[in-house]
Parts: sequence; C-alpha cells; structure tokens
Amino acid sequence: MLKNRKLRSCLLLLITLQVSLNGFSQKKFDVIIYGGTAAGYSAAIQVARQGKTVAIIEPGGHIGGNVVEGLGGTDIDNHKEFQNSLAVKGIALEFYSRVAKAYGRQQAFDKMIRNKEKNPALWRMESSVAERVIKDWLAESHVVLFCNHPLSDAKNSVVKRGSKIISLKTKAGQIFQGSIFIDASIEGDLLAAASVSYTVGREANSVYNETLNGIRAETTHAQFDVKVDPFKTPREPKSGLIATIQQGPFGTPGAADKNLQAFCFRVCLTKQKDNQIAFYKPPGFNRNNYEIYLRYLRAGGKLYKPSANLPNGKTDLGAWHDLSHNLYGMNVAYPEGSDARRKQILLEHETFTKGLFYFLATDPQVGMLDQNLQNEWAGWGYAKDEFTDNNGFPRMFYVRDARRMVSDYVITEHHVRKDNPVKVSDPVCIAYWPTDVHSVRRIVKDGYAYNEGFVFGGNYWRPLPVSYRSMIPKRKQCTNLLTPTCLSSSHIAYGAVRLEWTFMALGQAAALAAVLAIDSKIAVQDVGYIQLKHELLLHGAFVDPDHVGMPED
Repeated sequence: MLKNRKLRSCLLLLITLQVSLNGFSQKKFDVIIYGGTAAGYSAAIQVARQGKTVAIIEPGGHIGGNVVEGLGGTDIDNHKEFQNSLAVKGIALEFYSRVAKAYGRQQAFDKMIRNKEKNPALWRMESSVAERVIKDWLAESHVVLFCNHPLSDAKNSVVKRGSKIISLKTKAGQIFQGSIFIDASIEGDLLAAASVSYTVGREANSVYNETLNGIRAETTHAQFDVKVDPFKTPREPKSGLIATIQQGPFGTPGAADKNLQAFCFRVCLTKQKDNQIAFYKPPGFNRNNYEIYLRYLRAGGKLYKPSANLPNGKTDLGAWHDLSHNLYGMNVAYPEGSDARRKQILLEHETFTKGLFYFLATDPQVGMLDQNLQNEWAGWGYAKDEFTDNNGFPRMFYVRDARRMVSDYVITEHHVRKDNPVKVSDPVCIAYWPTDVHSVRRIVKDGYAYNEGFVFGGNYWRPLPVSYRSMIPKRKQCTNLLTPTCLSSSHIAYGAVRLEWTFMALGQAAALAAVLAIDSKIAVQDVGYIQLKHELLLHGAFVDPDHVGMPED
C-alpha cells in the first residue's frame, strides 16, 4: 500500500512538473476549480471521473481546506439528538472510507455503515492523514494542481464575454481558460471578480421574513456563565474597554449588520512529550489582551480545557464556548480584504491564540486562580508531526462565513424549519445540521461582557435539502459558474450548510452539473434536474430528505 501511495504521489508531481516545464501549456481545461477546499477536491475528482480535464487553482500552499487545517472532528454523529451520518453518501462517504483504510479500520467502518450504527470516533482523523489521503486520491484521479496561485488583484483578473467567463488570471501572471468555472473557495473571490452579486454579514429579518437573522435581541447559547466587568477600571465606563470587547451600541433587534461569525484556529495538541512543541510566547505577545480570562476566573467561571478527541491522543481544539479563542469583531474586513489585509487579520488571530495558550499554561495569576486549569494546559503542547511546515500550528483559521452569493433562489430559515418548510424541487444533497452560527460580537450589555449572535440547536429545524438553484448565479450575471461553498443563502441558513462533508457533497453535485453543461453546450442555469438527479444517484449521492432520521423533539 505504501508503495502504491508513493507511486501516486510521484505521478501527481510529474503531472504538475510537466505543466510547469511546458510553461503551463495545458492551461486550458474543461473545468477550472478555484479553491482546494473539501468542495474543491471533491468536485475535481468527480469531473475527472467523468472523463473531463480539470485543474484546481489553490491560493494557498495546501489542498484540503479546513479538512487539513485541524478540523478533524467532522461534526458527524457527535450530537446525541440525531444521526447525521445517514446523509453522508457519495464522494463524501468515499473520502471517510479512504481515511478509515489509512487507519486500518476499514472493516469496522464498513460494518458501521452497513448496520447504520452511530460511532463518531470512526469518522475522525488527523490533519496529516487527511492531507495524505487527499493528495493520493487526486494523483490517482489525474487532477492537475496549481498551489500558491491566488487570483490576481487586477480588475481584469477574470475575463468575460457577455455573461460567460473566458479565463482567470492569477498573481503569478498565469492565465487559465475553461468551459465551466467552479468557485470552491470560502471567500468567494472568483464569483466577486466575475461580477456576480453577493452579500456579507447578517441580513435584517425583514429581508426574507425570518426570525433568527440580524441582531439578536437575546443570545443564550454560549453566553457568559458568570458576570465579567468589561471596563479597564472596573465599574467605570469612561476608563474604556478591556481587550476582546467592542465599542458600539447594541442596535435594533432583527436589523442587519456586516458582522461575521467569529473565526478561530482548530488546533492540534498532544500530551505526548516526545511529539510535543511546548507552548511559547509568540512575537507581539501582550499580556493585557488576556485580562478578560482572569476576570472570568475571579468571577467563578470555569475555562475550557483541551481533550483528546482525535486518533493518537490529539485534539481538534475548536472554540464554541462562552470564553475561548473565538475572536469577535476582528474578522469583519476579511471577506473583501486584500491579500495583505487578510494576512494581517490571520496574524492577529494567530498571535492572540498562541498567546492565550501560553498564558493559560504559564501565567502565575492563572495558577493562583485555578491551579487545576493551569496544570491541565501545561501538560499539552502543539503536535510536532502536524503542520510540520508551520511549527505545529495550522496555516489557516476556520473561516466560518465570508461572501455568500445572491441569486434568483435564496436558501432561508424557512427551508430549514420542520413546520411547513419550503419545498425543494431540485435537491442535490441533504445538509443535516442545525442552523449553526457563532456569535459575531462581544459587547457591553447591562454593564457586563456579552456575546451577541449565537444561534444553534433547538427543535425547530429539519435536515435541509439543498437546491441546485442555490449554486448558480443569476443568468444575466454568469452562465458558466457554479459555487458549492458560497451558496445563495441567508446568514442564518448558511449555518446549516457549512460543514465539510456537506461541501464535499455539494462539490460532487457542482462537478456533475458542470459536465452536463459541457456535454450539452448549455448554460448552468439550463441543466435539467431530472438528468442531474439521475447522475447524482448513479454516483451514490443522497437527495431524499424523507429517508433520513429527524432530530429528536
């Protein structure tokens, strides 16, 4: 198996080198995919299986998106109230099956699937294993990769003829031509450059007659368990606010704003000393940034601790607590920011996060307030064998929300509600997750720190059939572009879609639609659903919401 893996990796390298040495002579492909996310690599593999030429243009240095940047917990079957693995089919299921094979647990995985059992551990994976599986899979599929090729900042980065994209240009000066383009990035850079309409932030409830969008009158999920004074001098508002808390009025409940779900790093830690990089003080460390954590402890709060939830005793340390390494308000400029601005925002998050772990593990005041907490953190460190090109730390943070396309069809809260839901006539997959949007702000309310915006769970929702129409732009704007990641959806509805395995399913659907459009020489808006559904079912996809278990009331 190792020999075959090396052979496939060598094949991928030879293909990429050949394209390079020929001055990118193979710059014209049937399908161009921008973004090597879960949706991107899934779409590429499916396109290749359909006999078409395909290239992935990845802005960064690694293929896999969040799957290879620490998000190994997968959100499959880890909720006690439902079994969403029932909706993981097609190319998404194949990915996890390949991961199981890499771990030598294929038999147990197959038995779980066959018997419809619930076993979250069998879905989980380390980033390094996921990346190896993806690279081997792409090599086997003869997908051509172009890493470190962000879209050019120039106004002519995308050339269109009428409503059709002809080519895209990267910062390296390379021009890629294709028949169909797929924006599989989370940021939506390609669709924006192609003049496709989009939105950023929270719509007002009034826009789509929703109840869970916009500024939240009350946020109960992941709200502070204790009262934390937000002012530099306690109880004195004129003294200013401590770090992580934003200025500004509360606003009108239900109104729109440009705020985004908090971003965070999914960090891989270990307690194994021989595979550990100790927490260290990062450049730019500022102890004052962590005052809120001390006040939280003084108020009797219990801070989060790492726990091994991945193979080989590692963590997928996320941030969904009342106080963790979710950073609010620091990401607003990210979706539409330049590369330089995005890198600055990334560095600010990285510095804060590394500093927080170092602070919790070493600061004397933390130890005085909660010695058990500090002892636990001090026992952990970054996994030396993960993210080996970045000193054990993820290269990218978890972008939970950025640009969302605005098309003729918009997924809203009404599609997700189980009582009288909007019927979907053209589903391409089932997104089986509640509307999950993290808080967007940490502000002052009634004199104390307050997290605003988190919506998760409850018993109002149902598994969401995702419409093909949510993946295609308005006809007058573009006729040969699909997006499986920046769907036409409201802020609240996007929270039900934004899981990696759902992106894999949507990537597969985008690929099959792209191939149908090419073969019939038609616009993506004219792809017939009956034919698309036939192809989806032929390739193992799952589109029937009536055949998944509903969440418990």
